[in-house]
Amino acid sequence: MTMNAASYSSVVSHSAFRSLDTKLSPSSSGIPSLIRVTCHSDCNKSTSQASLLLCRSSNNGWKGMLGGTSSWDTLPRRNLIGQTSYSVSTTTYGGVAIESPSHIAEEKVGVLLLNLGGPETLNDVQPFLFNLFADPDIIRLPRLFQFLQRPLAKLISVLRAPKSKEGYAAIGGGSPLRKITDDQALALKDALDAKGLSSNVYIGMRYWYPFTEEAVHQIKRDGITRLVVLPLYPQFSISTTGSSIRVLQHMFREDASLSKLPVSIINSWYQRQGYIKSMADLIEKELQSFSEPKEAMIFFSAHGVPVSYVEDAGDPYRDQMEECIYLIMQELKARGINNEHTLAYQSRVGPVQWLKPYTDETLVELGQKGVRSLLAVPVSFVSEHIETLEEIDMEYRELALESGIKNWARVPALGLTPSFITDLADAVIEALPSAKALYASTSTSEEEHDPLRYLVKMFFGSILAFILFLSPRMITAFRNLI
Repeated sequence: MTMNAASYSSVVSHSAFRSLDTKLSPSSSGIPSLIRVTCHSDCNKSTSQASLLLCRSSNNGWKGMLGGTSSWDTLPRRNLIGQTSYSVSTTTYGGVAIESPSHIAEEKVGVLLLNLGGPETLNDVQPFLFNLFADPDIIRLPRLFQFLQRPLAKLISVLRAPKSKEGYAAIGGGSPLRKITDDQALALKDALDAKGLSSNVYIGMRYWYPFTEEAVHQIKRDGITRLVVLPLYPQFSISTTGSSIRVLQHMFREDASLSKLPVSIINSWYQRQGYIKSMADLIEKELQSFSEPKEAMIFFSAHGVPVSYVEDAGDPYRDQMEECIYLIMQELKARGINNEHTLAYQSRVGPVQWLKPYTDETLVELGQKGVRSLLAVPVSFVSEHIETLEEIDMEYRELALESGIKNWARVPALGLTPSFITDLADAVIEALPSAKALYASTSTSEEEHDPLRYLVKMFFGSILAFILFLSPRMITAFRNLI
């Protein structure tokens, strides 16, 4: 791979929302086209950044806006929001000029962290799974059958809940993702303050509280005048960052005031030097836990996606993941670490083909080939959750030891690693200049103007769906799914 190792962030600006056209295929649920802005993270910072900070005042805190299966008011709240403003003047940060207006204007900067979310109690598991499988970017049904999305999600969530509850029970009865993300938000706010930028930091989860929709409502109430959206996924996928962008796209398109809010979305950041070096630091440290560090295989395990996402919908996830591994290994080699390494994909669900090689199958093969020391690296996760604490630490560890691997260790997720948090703060500041007002589209689909056409599709779709669900092949698929 010939790409320069100098880091950059991919930033989606206002035009990402302005049009439903996409570099992905038409079946990609309207994920917007991506606009990239180069933002170097290893350059000198001008002291003029201090002019960004003007004042700080108190905040109103989080308040739940949406109904759900669990009351928002019963969940623990963490105050992450402080109303802030800064004076806009001619400012340079890392060589990126922030153009000043003709007059001094006060701004309220917001940072929206996006993540998956997770059930906090065992009672949350089934409704969380429903939210997950009701997402058309997770289960991609043909347009004719999209009215079955929610009934299908209900069926799958009920069938999968008992097994999923066992996994969450094994790690303490719920996901720690929200607390970790809360802590990351607070750490990011402190890092931005230290760099002279006062900001409101919000959390928006895709499938559980606090939902992305709640965060957007709070952003609007707080009067934020410039927003940076930072998904906590290093690599872009239509099933993670893309799904959250679709939610934001809908909300901003339907709200006249939000459509005018200047926004930058950091679409992916796996190439940033701060991220690459932070990962290399963790790997280098964990290698020392082996009696023979040079003999350990570095085993990168990434969350998988269905092959159809990549081959049919144009998801860049696989390419970005492979490039990410290349950059991490180049950084390690520059430090004199030349261990063998491999990449595999975990967490596949259902009967369809997912990205290969699969983590479980690869572990068995490595054991059969005589690998005796293995360092697992959860490369697509920046926080500990069920896929690291239960799937990797318990299921895959046990499988590895059964397959002949004698020495096992796992690199922790980045979490609150100071160099990682500092780099996220740099990414936010570098993204600010590209924030542009959104354009509210008033177009509606042809189907919305033609209810008769919609009813015809519903009628014939229901007949086809009935036949489909009674077919032996579909019954077998559901058995495999659960």
